[in-house]
Amino acid sequence: TGCDGFELNFGCPHGMSERGMGAAMGQVPEYTCMVTEWVKEVSNLPVIVKLTPNVTHIVPPGRAAQKGGADAVSLINTINSVMGVDIDTMIPYPNVNGMAAHGGYCGTAVKPIALNMVSELARDAEFNIPISGIGGINTWGDAVEFLLLGAANVQVCTAVMHYGYRIVEDMIDGLNNYLDEKAFASVNDIVGKSVERVTDWGNLDLNYDVKARVNNEHCIRCNLCYVACEDGAHQSFEFREVDGKRYPIVIEEECVGCNLCALVCPSPGAISMIRVDEGGEPQSWRERQNINPQ
Repeated sequence: TGCDGFELNFGCPHGMSERGMGAAMGQVPEYTCMVTEWVKEVSNLPVIVKLTPNVTHIVPPGRAAQKGGADAVSLINTINSVMGVDIDTMIPYPNVNGMAAHGGYCGTAVKPIALNMVSELARDAEFNIPISGIGGINTWGDAVEFLLLGAANVQVCTAVMHYGYRIVEDMIDGLNNYLDEKAFASVNDIVGKSVERVTDWGNLDLNYDVKARVNNEHCIRCNLCYVACEDGAHQSFEFREVDGKRYPIVIEEECVGCNLCALVCPSPGAISMIRVDEGGEPQSWRERQNINPQ
């Protein structure tokens, strides 16, 4: 047929998986390896294995694809999900003659999950084939994030469905401008540059301290920061009157730098997370455990 290669769909969570295909293949590393080998035995064309995110750990199926001879992997496919329920009819969506089934969740919301799984494979010492990054890519900036975390290229579907193919032209322009601004000669120069910055939680510096700071010039006094911190975090806000107006301020000794206030704040620049140097030496959880094993 003249095709340039194959992408094996070991990721689709609905329709195919019920028939022993799609995610049913990608969730069992032995099947992933076996079927990839079958394809490589009968074709010299490049083979990409598309992995499912509906697993506990992405590295075993990634390694299995590599063991089977895959030339690359792509991830992530969509995530098992139920869209919702019509609370009047009490029938879940999509309503198919009064019944429903789970589908595949995609779009902007899955990007953090995709970035994590791409970086997990990129960090694995035994995994060394290219990664095609997929999941929630809407802008050139999204694409850059995937590239920095180890993807050799990216794929876009949902955003094209929403905005059309012209969005790809905008992504290319934005990516080229970014490369020029950062003085990179090629997109290949940024692939994986952030991977070494990803580690396990137990290796992070426990003595790295940040505190929230409120900029009254940008504060609109909506008090969302106070409500969020009071009800969902560490009760680190109080109010102070400045020039006859009531502003939230941070009680620094109570603030743990969780960033919740900055996340809920609707006014850009109103809340910043500022590094506070307490003078302590860097120390990870593992190091602390070694000092105090009990």
